[in-house]
Amino acid sequence: MNAARRSQDDEVEAPHPRETSAWFGHAAAERALLEAYRGGRVPHAWLIGGPAGIGKATLAYRMARFVLAHPDPSSPAVQAATTLAVDPNHAAARRIAARAHGGLLVLERSEGESGALRTVITIDEVRRTTGFFGRTAGEGGWRVCIVDSADELQYPQASNALLKILEEPPARALFLLVSHAPGRLLPTIRSRCRHLTLRPLPVADVGRAAAAALARNDDDAEVAEAAALADGSVGRAVQLLSGEALKVRERVSALLAALPAVDAMALHALGDALGRADPQAFAAFVDAVRDWLSARLGRGAGDPARLARVAEVWEKLNGAAREVEVFNLDRKPMVFAVFGLLAEAAR
Repeated sequence: MNAARRSQDDEVEAPHPRETSAWFGHAAAERALLEAYRGGRVPHAWLIGGPAGIGKATLAYRMARFVLAHPDPSSPAVQAATTLAVDPNHAAARRIAARAHGGLLVLERSEGESGALRTVITIDEVRRTTGFFGRTAGEGGWRVCIVDSADELQYPQASNALLKILEEPPARALFLLVSHAPGRLLPTIRSRCRHLTLRPLPVADVGRAAAAALARNDDDAEVAEAAALADGSVGRAVQLLSGEALKVRERVSALLAALPAVDAMALHALGDALGRADPQAFAAFVDAVRDWLSARLGRGAGDPARLARVAEVWEKLNGAAREVEVFNLDRKPMVFAVFGLLAEAAR
């Protein structure tokens, strides 16, 4: 397992999926990939779908690492394998982690002229596949392309460009498409792929995976709390454990529990904290409110008026959150506005 990295402000970050060798849960999905490869008739394209943060990209890199480390499906090592695990010290694993393996192409959002990440995977990015698959294959002949994520393909240009190569794949080509919402992809892309759906992980697996990613102990109380709140998503648990996110979640939960009463001083303190907080802490605030609203929706069956009030608050919350993020607005007014709406919905 690679140790967790530290950013410039000394907050612990989880390793990127290309660096991650630890694996928890999703045994059936891993077995499906392994058995298809071992059988010598692996589909040329896989669509790995499921909610964000549950390990889809990690599984894609795990499969790529295994194929590039063991290019002969009939080899004794592959036939005897029970998982897709590859020793982190294997040459293929080290080169993939360093983004230096000639047999792997990753299509993802790239930096624009300003240095910021683009919002989409552009057609120019997808066109890299032409040169990648056009050159003579080496190192066992396999060429693997990971698309992370297919949801971010520029529509329709990049989607159509990817479709073209999926329709006429070269020999020993393997595509691994990661998608948080496969149903939104082009039907023609979906039809060219074998579907592999990952489900949210059990709380215990989330806790173990988050602890491993952040180099923390499995019995860490904060890790257990974050895992319980993460809805089966390791990514969400890691976000909660980063910076002030978990503390913000706890403060918001206390305020929500007191509704319809509102503590103005506590709201001021929360607004001040969010004004200084990182994006993960703001996301924790929004997620906590969404969870509260979801629970109200579940209890509101049979009461159309209550459902309408909660649905209205949901829409306003999402709209306000988007504006705050897009226009970099002060978060404190949003906190007061949202809790004003929540107090009305709670009555």
